[in-house]
Amino acid sequence: MGAVSGATAPGGLWRTRGLPVAFLMAATTFGGWSLLLPVVPFAIKQAGGSDALAGASTAIFMATTVATQLCTPTLLRSWGYRWVLAVGCLLLGLPSLAFLLSTEAVPALIISAVRGIGFGLVTVAGSALIGELAPKEILGRATGAQGIAISLAQMVALPLGLALFGRGQSSLVFVLAALVPLLSIASIAALPSITRPVGAGPRGRLPLRLLLVPCLAMVVVASAYGGVTSLLPIAVEDRAAIAGVALAVVSGAILVGRYGAGALADRFGHGRSMVPALACATLGAGLFAAGVIGDGQVGFLMAGAVAFGLGFGACQNEALVSLFTGAGPARLGAASAAWNVSYDAGTGIGALTLGVVAGFAGYTWVFAIAAAAIALVIPVAWVRADRVAP
Repeated sequence: MGAVSGATAPGGLWRTRGLPVAFLMAATTFGGWSLLLPVVPFAIKQAGGSDALAGASTAIFMATTVATQLCTPTLLRSWGYRWVLAVGCLLLGLPSLAFLLSTEAVPALIISAVRGIGFGLVTVAGSALIGELAPKEILGRATGAQGIAISLAQMVALPLGLALFGRGQSSLVFVLAALVPLLSIASIAALPSITRPVGAGPRGRLPLRLLLVPCLAMVVVASAYGGVTSLLPIAVEDRAAIAGVALAVVSGAILVGRYGAGALADRFGHGRSMVPALACATLGAGLFAAGVIGDGQVGFLMAGAVAFGLGFGACQNEALVSLFTGAGPARLGAASAAWNVSYDAGTGIGALTLGVVAGFAGYTWVFAIAAAAIALVIPVAWVRADRVAP
């Protein structure tokens, strides 16, 4: 699909020049992000902030992320992948050191906003890079493998950040969050050259018929994810270790769901896994709602983590492959931006709005509303699935 190609047999996933490097870069970048994803809201809450302010830290981060993502395709055409990725990693990592000075709401929100700019650059460039490097025959597995790299990093980083913070090692968490994204710089230097500039050829907007189901599904399920990552640790605050394990299980299930959907897309064509993915995510959010009732039920939380993670992972890959395939090689940057904007806008919207719901109605309603919202997208995806060509 892209300008840099390699073997297209199943083993070509690892023999295609640049793909393993791109996977490593994704792991280190998202590892640094994941270390602080649940920690910053928790830190704001412990510093005296409200549930809404705790959720707002993720929302502000995602707001600047989305604003940056809208500009990133243009920056890729002007600067190229290496510069966009390098600047993004620096802005994502280094400002984390400022949390050593304060985790009060106002400075924490400002720091989160700056880090969001860096995240916006690396997410769009990193996703589009896979579309550039992967031949069409292995595109689903390549995007899935990138998801595996990200999920493995999150499986380690999400519980690690919470565990260190819970044991009073907040300084170490913030230092690690600054250093880990900088490891990506070495990977960036090893990337192959992309001979065709991103966006070469037609640069018109992607049509609504292409954007509707992938972007709507991503916004809604990512909103639930924003609520889970930001609010689940607070909902079971007296059992922070359980929250960390649940978040790790979500990341592991995302890994399985994302690669599985990618393999199915390569074999049978894209668009076939979206409805089951949404149904699975709906079930998972519903189980989370049951798991936080009263003193909470660990079994419900863990089952919810598995179901939600599988559904979210499959939804991610289906949406990304559908957008890349529909956009074509000339508009990979725009397709990557659409997917990432949907993902990150949804995460921010969910963290903020569900944080408000938590303050007014409690945590059970947070996850019940999330489940209902995902369920409403299923009929739309069902109707559109019959019109998607493999």
